[in-house]
Amino acid sequence: MQTQIRHNPAFAAARLYLAPGEPARIESGAMMAHSAGVQLAANTGGGLMAGLKRSILSGESFFVTTATGGPQGGWIDVTSVLPGDIITLEMSPDRPYFVTRGCWLANDHGTEVTPKWGGMANLFGGEGGFGLQASGRGQVVLSVYGALDVMDLAPGEQVTVDTGHVVAYELSISFRMRRAVAGRTIQSVKTGEGFVFDFTGPGRILLQTRNPDALQAWLRSAGVSENPGGSTLGNLFG
Repeated sequence: MQTQIRHNPAFAAARLYLAPGEPARIESGAMMAHSAGVQLAANTGGGLMAGLKRSILSGESFFVTTATGGPQGGWIDVTSVLPGDIITLEMSPDRPYFVTRGCWLANDHGTEVTPKWGGMANLFGGEGGFGLQASGRGQVVLSVYGALDVMDLAPGEQVTVDTGHVVAYELSISFRMRRAVAGRTIQSVKTGEGFVFDFTGPGRILLQTRNPDALQAWLRSAGVSENPGGSTLGNLFG
């Protein structure tokens, strides 16, 4: 699989070029378009339990889409729900990543993306406890809300990051979670508001310049209802 990122930085789309018969796994609902001959199939990505683990634990869709190149190969375009960058991780077996919930878009057949426990810090920091582990050799495509920022930490180097701005980090990095400001209420524990990660290198951290949790909070403050029968635009402007 070869990946071409188009329309960066604000409204990116990733075009995945597939060889004849080559498969790629894609997040359900991420497909924008594909060339003639490319075949799509929905599956649980490893059986019923694998689908349940991915959906319940890591916050991804129960089904994943497998796109397979036709007799002459082909391409498929994938996009994210939120505006921002799309990035390609060039994976190697010795550098696995932890990926935050909702950031995975696609990966090739040489890599594996599976649910992973992120620790109690993620659970009480509003991140749900679980995310995804990306490993293997090949390409993993991730979506970013806003622009991408990259931090490379030297051994022992430390940095503090708001939990909502983390896209992914290498598993060589250690971290602890704490409140950004002492004295926050129990509501902070439920929502993750005001929590930060203290990361310690070595390793790479991928960040997004916008925070999806902050967007959700803003929408709630604007009176947007989560009622499936309601209209987001109607709640915002009606």
